[in-house]
Amino acid sequence: MNRFAPLLRAGLLAAAALSTSLASQAQTPSDYPTKPIKLIVPYPPGGGTDVIARVVQERFQALLGQPVVIENKGGAAGSIGTETAAKAAPDGYTVLFTLSSHTINPSIYPKLPFDTAKDFEPVGMVASLPQILVANMQFAPNTVAEVVALAKAKPGTLSFASVGNGSPGHLAGELLKLRSGTQMTHIPYRGGGPAVTDVMGGQVPLLWVSIPAAAQFVKAGKLKALAVSTTKRSAAFPEVPTMQEAGIADFDVDSWYAMFVPAKTPKSAIDKLNKVINTVVREPEIRDKLLAQGSEGVGGPPEALGKIVDTELVRWAKLAKEASIKVD
Repeated sequence: MNRFAPLLRAGLLAAAALSTSLASQAQTPSDYPTKPIKLIVPYPPGGGTDVIARVVQERFQALLGQPVVIENKGGAAGSIGTETAAKAAPDGYTVLFTLSSHTINPSIYPKLPFDTAKDFEPVGMVASLPQILVANMQFAPNTVAEVVALAKAKPGTLSFASVGNGSPGHLAGELLKLRSGTQMTHIPYRGGGPAVTDVMGGQVPLLWVSIPAAAQFVKAGKLKALAVSTTKRSAAFPEVPTMQEAGIADFDVDSWYAMFVPAKTPKSAIDKLNKVINTVVREPEIRDKLLAQGSEGVGGPPEALGKIVDTELVRWAKLAKEASIKVD
């Protein structure tokens, strides 16, 4: 009987190899996904990133044919949730839904637990929008010029909030200080929701935040909008001036929302997710919902998002050095 053992063992190995091969071949672009997809939002519920993610979530589920479960993992300016995504299995079932702080953080955090350029593959851009400078309704200044005048009259006494160190809002606030020659204290929060709550409550007078996090409160008269961060006015708030119109030259901070997957995720999965992004952001209902939040659907191929990441990593590193933005 022992003389048949090698043959039996060889047969078992061959069968195992065939089974593995068939299993790998079964995962084709046509049958992905076959189970729920986790969408990691590295910020708390209620913030701009969370709001935009939920705008597209339902349509993603419908087109992919599987549940898309949002998991909010806020903290450390998005680094906690981003690290979780970076270390997830590269199988297409964990997707990072983040904002442009993804390209800012490497410039101001010296020891991130992930490599933005190497640990992720771009999937596609979902939406783009300005940051908006809002203030507590009882805050005396009603314009950017008045904010600057007050900051100069009382150096170091004004503070502004953002959704965290390394966020586009943080960068916008630091750029305002740099361009206006003023000193203001940055107060980082764990997300847009908590920051908005405290500004409405008067704990902090000013807030730079994405429009989705503040839109309903501005429209309800609970916050006043002073300016947007881009060179073009927002369609959601056409009456709100840009920072350049408000007298701050050379000011442009655009923010975007996009999807990434862990490095080495199969191209078939990336292509399927990208196709869905491009379909969803062009649907009239979704476009209207995004516009209601002050954002515009973008789409485009993964390569376009990859080029933006590469360009901004360099751009924000330069600005961080120029503005002496440091986070201990």
